[in-house]
Amino acid sequence: MHDHDALTRFLLPAAGVRGVRVHLDQSWTQVRSRDDHGPAVTELLGEALAAAALFTGHAKVDGRLSVQLRGQGALRTLFAECTAAGTVRGIAQVEGEPPASRDLRRLGGDDALLAITIENPSAPGRDPVRYQGLVGLEADSLAGAFEGYFRQSEQLPTRILLAADDSRAAGLLLQKLPGDEGDEDGWNRASLLFDTLSPGELLELPAATLLHRLFHEEGVQVLGGRALRFGCSCSRERVSSMLRSLGGEEARAAVLDGRAEVRCEFCGERYHFDPEEIEALLAQPEPTSDAPAGLQ
Repeated sequence: MHDHDALTRFLLPAAGVRGVRVHLDQSWTQVRSRDDHGPAVTELLGEALAAAALFTGHAKVDGRLSVQLRGQGALRTLFAECTAAGTVRGIAQVEGEPPASRDLRRLGGDDALLAITIENPSAPGRDPVRYQGLVGLEADSLAGAFEGYFRQSEQLPTRILLAADDSRAAGLLLQKLPGDEGDEDGWNRASLLFDTLSPGELLELPAATLLHRLFHEEGVQVLGGRALRFGCSCSRERVSSMLRSLGGEEARAAVLDGRAEVRCEFCGERYHFDPEEIEALLAQPEPTSDAPAGLQ
């Protein structure tokens, strides 16, 4: 497997630590080409995309995993998703002029939250099974906020480094294995080695070089990985569900010049519905599904 647009899982057996490394280039270029929100928000979107991919290397994901900022500040939307098939997509939306600050707490506004959501398929004919975890913005960076999430929700020491520039996005995750695996000082050693890596090196170094440079004395073992690529999960069925959820007044108001047009903000695909199709959608019962409170 080539080193670009790839996820690599690895193990530090003596230390009792597992890890994931992600590098995105062509897929990140496709995501960032959709909109330009200035360097600060663009870098945050790249970091979010790398984070979503990282977490699929550590959690059980049979469907899709997303990370999303929920807030009322200048950064209204920050969303990134990675599927079990290795497709990634993401989007950012800002209110007003592109902000220059990268301070996540300032961008998200008061009471902003980061959500991590896993959606896995269920039995045929049933709604997907959704698990969601929320974390408050107690750090000014995405990496810091996610580290806080894993400390609180999984109670496992976790280190995360995220980086993005115009052409690449990358991430590295270290996590102590559950239980008493590894020697007593293993996590401290791994964490100190992690701290020697700069964002620039994370973006530039191939996986084999990066892992050897950091962890060769720990006997690092590559467990495998998978290719990543840009891909959108939009479909006519999903757009139909969205229109139905708007209710009759808003769905009918979307019809202009004899048809409603919905454009996917992730990939640019356009879907069209005539008035008769809108009425048929509104006549269908609205599906219901409940999401458990915790990410499992």
